[in-house]
Amino acid sequence: MKLLITGGHLAPALAVIEELKKTKPEADIIFVGRKYALDSEKTVSLEYKEINKRKIPFIPLQAGRLTHLLSLRSLRSLLRIPLGFFNAFFIVRDQRPDDILSFGGYLAVPLVFWASVFRIPVFTHEQTIKTGLANKIIGFFSKKIFVAFKESKTHFDSKKTIVTGNPVRQSIYEIKEKPFSVNKDRPVIYVTGGSLGSHSINEHIKNILPGLLKKYIVIHQAGDTKEYHDFEDLLLYKQELPPDLQNRYFLAKHFFEDEMGYVYSLADLVVGRSGANTFFELVNLKIPAVFIPLPWASGKEQQFHAEIFAKNQTGEIFHQIETSGKLLRIIDKMIANIDSYKKNFKSLSYLYKKNVSQFIVKEIFS
Repeated sequence: MKLLITGGHLAPALAVIEELKKTKPEADIIFVGRKYALDSEKTVSLEYKEINKRKIPFIPLQAGRLTHLLSLRSLRSLLRIPLGFFNAFFIVRDQRPDDILSFGGYLAVPLVFWASVFRIPVFTHEQTIKTGLANKIIGFFSKKIFVAFKESKTHFDSKKTIVTGNPVRQSIYEIKEKPFSVNKDRPVIYVTGGSLGSHSINEHIKNILPGLLKKYIVIHQAGDTKEYHDFEDLLLYKQELPPDLQNRYFLAKHFFEDEMGYVYSLADLVVGRSGANTFFELVNLKIPAVFIPLPWASGKEQQFHAEIFAKNQTGEIFHQIETSGKLLRIIDKMIANIDSYKKNFKSLSYLYKKNVSQFIVKEIFS
């Protein structure tokens, strides 16, 4: 059986691939995704690196999407829509998978459309609490729809929608690779802007870095976008710090799958975006967070995720338009009361679901 996997959310895709390798080793997997992190740059994407590490055939696809903002970049994206459908036709025609598993997003739309033309069953997973237009379109063509939040079920045909929770990578629980060695003699803050990094978050952290390092160890995933060259700037900034502070600052462009277990095992607090994958990983690991929602996220999904943490007192919300000093005060407050934040995860136990990947694989192969 040949299974084509695609979509914009890498972490749950890797979790399902992990399950497939374990329980369906005979399955022929191919992955369609973005070879480059940004269309405007030639920075190789994390998904391309991770899929290639697993020796899974990777087929690159560029596709366009509709945006709410009118700009030169959005116009270029609009022009890529027909190109995406053109290229997706040949991918589906030539590969002829038995099934397609989508993890949402604009990249999957043309593949799912042609799958319906070729009568190939489509399965999709919706990670977020607020469903965007792309996933609503994908859901229309899907045989079964898996959703992480029960609130998302209202956006799809109830007869083919199942609340499963979010597939979580087993690697987040295991220490496999250590990208560095940390002597944990004080609380550890893990800062992440997602696989691409976040220029806004990086700037805030740079502004308060000396104050953070006087009290904490900071692990900072800065991303690798050439437009802002944040990683390079932060590396230079690190070299200007006193030696004792340098030794408490661990900077990386990104962390690979096998490294995340070690990073999470050290983290007392996470500072970062509130995307669905980070949200569910922290729920599973019971790590409090200062969430900085992406303001232009589809349907304000990241704001909703952050509010769940805030309402249950497992985290706090910081908006990127606020001052860096406020972010430092929030971090200090949370570290001072970290045990209380951790205890409150019991109120989010309803979101923790075991064996999600196993369930999805069984549904596809049934």
